[in-house]
Amino acid sequence: MAVRHQLIRRSPQDVWDVLADPVRYSDWVVGPSKSTPLDRHWPEPGARLRYSVRLGPWTGEGVTTVRHRERGRELELEASFGPLGTARIFLVLRPWGEETLVICDEHPLRGPAGTLHNPVSEALLQLRHRGMLARLAKVVEQEHAGARHP
Repeated sequence: MAVRHQLIRRSPQDVWDVLADPVRYSDWVVGPSKSTPLDRHWPEPGARLRYSVRLGPWTGEGVTTVRHRERGRELELEASFGPLGTARIFLVLRPWGEETLVICDEHPLRGPAGTLHNPVSEALLQLRHRGMLARLAKVVEQEHAGARHP
């Protein structure tokens, strides 16, 4: 399992506000270029959003479903990208003084990604997480740049 963490210089509530906005998904997740809510109750369990991934002239779509959430503390997602399969993404927010330690645990569940999971794909997930958590930190910290740091 690829597990990585990032300290974000904002409160857990500030981080949760970004995670709880389905339109912001493509702002912090590496890969999607656009995200659209399919259900109005994101991030309640069962809520879904559609995302688009662009690679050059090619565009593909996937769906992410909330599997579990503890408001302000935990968000567990299942991302599905058609024939490639699904992945579980589990985000934990821990207060760290007046900041937030975000822990991300992701692994493939179904399809070829799960079957072919190996040390090389694990290393690629670590690189993806590094980018994703850095983007999340940037989005949260920039959104609250004018606010006094807690």
